[in-house]
Amino acid sequence: MNVAPDSLLASGGTASAAEERVWRILRTVPDPELPVVSIVDLGIVRYVRMTAAGRLQVGLTPTYSGCPATAAIRTATAAALETAGYADAQLEEVLAPAWTSDWVTAEGRARLEAFGIAPPVAVAAAQRGEACAVACPRCGSKATERVSEFGSTPCKAHYRCSACREPFDQFKCI
Repeated sequence: MNVAPDSLLASGGTASAAEERVWRILRTVPDPELPVVSIVDLGIVRYVRMTAAGRLQVGLTPTYSGCPATAAIRTATAAALETAGYADAQLEEVLAPAWTSDWVTAEGRARLEAFGIAPPVAVAAAQRGEACAVACPRCGSKATERVSEFGSTPCKAHYRCSACREPFDQFKCI
């Protein structure tokens, strides 16, 4: 399975009960830099599958090659799976296709915004050169300006809202 079971089932596919259970477990693993979202919310879990021999395989795609949280994510994922009885789970690094912020789920985007972090804009729109104003997560104004390309972590940029004058981070469009 290459997508979360909700998407798979909506498209008429099936997922085994074990795979669905693993997806639920992975939804409880928070991102170490953005603990309001899970690794599933971020779209870095690429697949969950059981081999013919009954071994669990989980594919993880790092958000970018230099992400300092990658090792912590692997450790937390392995620990959550071990606690749930999957001590022999095989975690696989999936580098292609490269992760994109378009993979952040709608729930993940809503959680980021509720936490005060502007969610990423659509990559495709940014690549087309469309104006992608970053809305302030506090007041909703699009009268914002980027203060710095780097925010509190490398995956975020620092912005300021001209309307409410509050600073905020925006999850970068990658």
